[in-house]
Amino acid sequence: MNWKSNCAAIIPCYNEAENISKVVGAVKNFLPQIIVVDDGSTDATAGLAKNSGAIILSLNRNSGKGAALRAGWKLASELGFGWILMLDGDGQHSADDIPDFFGCAENSGAKLVVGNRMNNPGAMPWLRRKINSFMSRRLSELTGVRLPDSQCGFRLAHLDTLLHLPIAVNRFEIESEMLVAFLDAREKIEFVSVQTIYKNHASKIRPCADTLRWLRWRLAQAGKIPLGRTAFEKHPATIENGIAAKI
Repeated sequence: MNWKSNCAAIIPCYNEAENISKVVGAVKNFLPQIIVVDDGSTDATAGLAKNSGAIILSLNRNSGKGAALRAGWKLASELGFGWILMLDGDGQHSADDIPDFFGCAENSGAKLVVGNRMNNPGAMPWLRRKINSFMSRRLSELTGVRLPDSQCGFRLAHLDTLLHLPIAVNRFEIESEMLVAFLDAREKIEFVSVQTIYKNHASKIRPCADTLRWLRWRLAQAGKIPLGRTAFEKHPATIENGIAAKI
């Protein structure tokens, strides 16, 4: 697989002028085509990203991470890419981990490869770590598949598969809905260990509001998606480090 020609990076951003130039510069060491989706920023995010060599897709207003990602997927498809690498624009993902995603996809045949920060979560703020663990456990219970880091936005996905899945949420729940959609479609998911990087600037995630929104989303899934242990008895388990990870 020639990843440099067949894969584009997609970086959704909202007011990331402080970090976006460094993020784009680091990713360009591995992928020449980078799409920065400017989600209604009021700072210089778009201009700085463009000057760093990224393709800019600007949304008229702040629509949420999910909406920004879906807009990026559509543009990547129109540009003819077969795969996309998703990562955040705040510098919390290390571009040095990108080759591990490519290697995992090639070796496993997975259509979705997700970063796993929980093998070394010490740098993650305590509240974020607890919320992530809670959501990952609840989502693992829903699907019947062990999902060690369900909220990590550092992901590699097969684009045509992704675009044919019913993913419609506009905000941070997209990480969870993506996992559920791939599993419901019987598509293989893999996890790769990634570095945990956190800085002192404020996160775009609002712990209370976003957790409540996620809980409403989670309750809705239980009623409309035929998942759970029974449904997954014949489902290929996700694999982590070569070991079946079915719960």
